[in-house]
Amino acid sequence: MTAALLKEVSQGLASRRLAPFLGPACLVLDGPSPLPESSMALVARLNTKVTVPGRIRNNLWSAAQYIESDKHRVTLVRLMQELFGPQPEPTRLHTWLASLDLPLIVDDWYDSLMADALTAAGKTFGQIQGVRRSGYSHDVPWVKRYDAAGAEVETSEGWSTVLYKPQGSVRPAANFLVSDSDYVEVLTEIDIQSPIPAEVIKLRTDVGFVFLGCRFYDQMQRTYAMQITKRSAGPHYAVVSGDLSRNEDAFLERQSIQRIDIGLADAVTQLIG
Repeated sequence: MTAALLKEVSQGLASRRLAPFLGPACLVLDGPSPLPESSMALVARLNTKVTVPGRIRNNLWSAAQYIESDKHRVTLVRLMQELFGPQPEPTRLHTWLASLDLPLIVDDWYDSLMADALTAAGKTFGQIQGVRRSGYSHDVPWVKRYDAAGAEVETSEGWSTVLYKPQGSVRPAANFLVSDSDYVEVLTEIDIQSPIPAEVIKLRTDVGFVFLGCRFYDQMQRTYAMQITKRSAGPHYAVVSGDLSRNEDAFLERQSIQRIDIGLADAVTQLIG
């Protein structure tokens, strides 16, 4: 059953009928990474830099908000840049995906490995990154667009691959959605899809999604996954092994996501062949 499902996923990606949805656990696919590989790992690292009150020290979004409020936004951004500053080589998964000429890749973490892999493969691509709107006295866009060289651009015209980074990325411009205040307007509007870029809304209509390196422990992660994949063609798959929380199990069932119960490293080995 697992082998058959992975064959479906591999064929779906190769034929561009599936789009990958990458999570932070992809970072440690080939071994330890210098970058935080989960929201829990990230908040633990932040706690070593700034003393966060005990009641929120295990909640990334609240801990980041405390740092922003107590130490200023520039401190939070500096810490995020420091933690995601190392630039390890892309994993074999990133490299393989970069070879497939995929129209859409969703990468739901702050690293730049997928962009690095696309650059190394010589692809004509660009990034659409979620950006912070709170803290401004004037209206700002929901996203910013960057070409393969890292220059900000107004349009994605000519891109063969759209790399969507809904939480932002350390490169090229250190855009981070991470504190509670960053998400206030996004979560208010996301149900009517305003924060989702038009390119993603268009491209998702013909594809299903395969979640790789993702877990759905908290409501923030589930909300983003649900709203980004909304009205897409399907089917959807999630490579996730081990015990699931009750919320995770219910989320996969509610969103009609076929679980593939295998470790990510073993799954990638079979996908790549």
